[in-house]
Amino acid sequence: MTVAETSRPAPAQRGSDFARLSRRIAEAGLLDKRPGYYAMRIGLVAALFAGTWAAFAVLGDSWWQLGVAVLLAVAFAQVTLLAHDLAHGQISRSRRASRIAGLIVGNLAVGLSYGWWMDKHTRHHANPNHEEHDPDVAPDVLIWSRRQAEASRGLPRFVGRWQAFLFFPLLTLEGVNLKVSSFRALRRKSLKNRGTEGALLAAHVLAYLGALLLVLPLPKALLFLAVHQACYGVYLGCTFAPNHKGMPVLTAEDELDFLRKQVLTSRNVRGGRLVNTALGGLNFQIEHHLFPSMPTANLRRAQPIVRDYCASLGVGYAECGLLESWGQALRHLHEVGEPLRRVTP
Repeated sequence: MTVAETSRPAPAQRGSDFARLSRRIAEAGLLDKRPGYYAMRIGLVAALFAGTWAAFAVLGDSWWQLGVAVLLAVAFAQVTLLAHDLAHGQISRSRRASRIAGLIVGNLAVGLSYGWWMDKHTRHHANPNHEEHDPDVAPDVLIWSRRQAEASRGLPRFVGRWQAFLFFPLLTLEGVNLKVSSFRALRRKSLKNRGTEGALLAAHVLAYLGALLLVLPLPKALLFLAVHQACYGVYLGCTFAPNHKGMPVLTAEDELDFLRKQVLTSRNVRGGRLVNTALGGLNFQIEHHLFPSMPTANLRRAQPIVRDYCASLGVGYAECGLLESWGQALRHLHEVGEPLRRVTP
């Protein structure tokens, strides 16, 4: 998919398009904080998180613990989505309060470096789906464009041939990958509060493994860990992948203003309240990318304003169901891997 396929020529003074939309959103009060909503959401997620650990302790040495491992993966994912909202300043106007809360829910609760992830995610928002600047489309294991496929070497070249079929199996490793990346980030001098981040990450790992070994015999503890981390990785992957995968991949040749850069590379996912809850509001990805600090609860109300405004400009606005979004992502992965499947004489 190319940018030209999703946008007609822009009207004069294209750079002011986002400013006009932003005024409409602000006048509707959609950038205002929602303390009541977040108080309720934080309470529910905390209850799920604590309740699942309580169930783990009560069940003891039982094979039913594998079900608890799946439920705990859901709890971890919901805590991670709260960390995402904290990083964007959606919950509190205070950066210090957001950072302290982010370190607690990110580093301590789920073992994810808040500072590392915030830096990575900020760069993604600045240049979504951009080959050179978005870390989420860097060819570390998977490849996201034909240009990357042709230049690939090593593991990405090996995996890229059949990456669409390997995508979901690879997601089972994403939970572990995030933890490894978090600890590796501690070596970076640019990471703020490295000592605090490292101490909280270490406390998480020690508490997590200690709880497993205290309640379960080693074989069951290892199986619990595998099921929990695999389900956590798949949940996160299925939450973030529908947002951009399969949408246009930008290069240095693409010169777009802020509004078009964010809208044309993002995809919304339909599905009602259940999908909205499961994906933490990220199903309204277009609105989220245009207004990252907008509280999740307001994204649904912003959607008709943004959609109608894009239609008035002739800017493509992508939206589909959850299963179709995964299908588009997988088809894109298979198509960009095509050069690697050619038989070379």
